[in-house]
Amino acid sequence: MSETIVHNTGAPGAAERRSYFVREHHPENGSMLGFWLYLMSDCLIFACLFATYAVLGRSYADGPTGAALFDLPLVALNTAMLLLSSITYGFAMLAMQRKQLGSTLLWLGITGVFGVAFLSLEMYEFLHLIHEGAGPQRSAFLSSFFALVGTHGLHVLFGVIWLVTLMFQLKKHGLTPENGRRMMCLSLFWHFLDVIWIGVFTFVYLMGVLP
Repeated sequence: MSETIVHNTGAPGAAERRSYFVREHHPENGSMLGFWLYLMSDCLIFACLFATYAVLGRSYADGPTGAALFDLPLVALNTAMLLLSSITYGFAMLAMQRKQLGSTLLWLGITGVFGVAFLSLEMYEFLHLIHEGAGPQRSAFLSSFFALVGTHGLHVLFGVIWLVTLMFQLKKHGLTPENGRRMMCLSLFWHFLDVIWIGVFTFVYLMGVLP
């Protein structure tokens, strides 16, 4: 009799409790929250680099100034490459929502080409500055400049590698929910780099050519 009472209480067993918690777990929420936390930590890194440049950006040590070094047309072209890459990534997201795998891969590929073009122009600028004797060891201004712009460039390089990896995953597994989350995370990262670069272009290059 006592066993019947225990079984009729309706209390869930261990297996039922495990099943309940599995149903309540949402991996997409955890992924997005974790990625937002990463972006916030990245914001702190760039905030420190911007603050360092703000302090040291006029410490030329009798060396060349930004007005003497910066090639604004080249930097403007580089900026256009990165901004266009954000537009093409947006087209890739729209194609993904329409379940068009081919178009998604095409737009991601174009985004990657713009990203590589940005990195190529930035590498050309760095090599040109070093060739002119304006390397990071020349002055505090150049040290902070290379640190800030170079850190952003490393992020773009990581983004391009991530994008190529994602394209292989999409080609192999298709537009699965997991790949959709990965595309969303990369979208946040890519647009975040655009926002940071606008700050670099304004604060470092445009203000750097002022007397």
